[in-house]
Amino acid sequence: MLTAIGDVMRECYRRGWITTRDGNCSVRKTKDNKIFITPSGVRKNLIHPEYIERIKILEGGEFLKIEEDENPSGELEMHWQLLRNARSTRCVLHVHPTNIIAAMYAGWDLEKLSKQFPEVHRYTRVGPNVPVLPAVSRELADATSKSFGLVGGRVVYDVVGQGNHGACAVAANPWDAFEHIERLEHICQIVLTSGVRPCNMFV
Repeated sequence: MLTAIGDVMRECYRRGWITTRDGNCSVRKTKDNKIFITPSGVRKNLIHPEYIERIKILEGGEFLKIEEDENPSGELEMHWQLLRNARSTRCVLHVHPTNIIAAMYAGWDLEKLSKQFPEVHRYTRVGPNVPVLPAVSRELADATSKSFGLVGGRVVYDVVGQGNHGACAVAANPWDAFEHIERLEHICQIVLTSGVRPCNMFV
């Protein structure tokens, strides 16, 4: 699983979904007392298992213990909200795909847009857009959890777009999370290439 985190981050970089130090990925295995998360500010195209931070979950499962020498992603709060009460192994992947961000910037509601494309809607549940909020903020973490429909550890959706910022996906492993973003990125590219505007589709 840790090798997959690095492989996915390198593929995201190769596709231009992140620049060198952008993006983050985390995993919590079923009932594990720690989460694995990419470090802050490290070149994600060079991520290897030994670079992944291992953050301990305190007894009771509600809080994390970050040691002085640990340097987890600045988006740790967003990851923790989505991992904390997960009932099985879950991965959270957050990157900055160009076409997803561009589509939201152009005014597209990604949840409605995805329903126009059966091959996406069939395999990937796209949630409501997250509004424009500061990166690495509690507000962004809270709004992202809300867009996922997070209740008691369960999520309604697989991926959400974050206004002017990126996309976040959840799945059982890094590659499945990657595929949710890949499908959404593909249809956003198609729509942007078509030149169709949101006002012409949803009236």
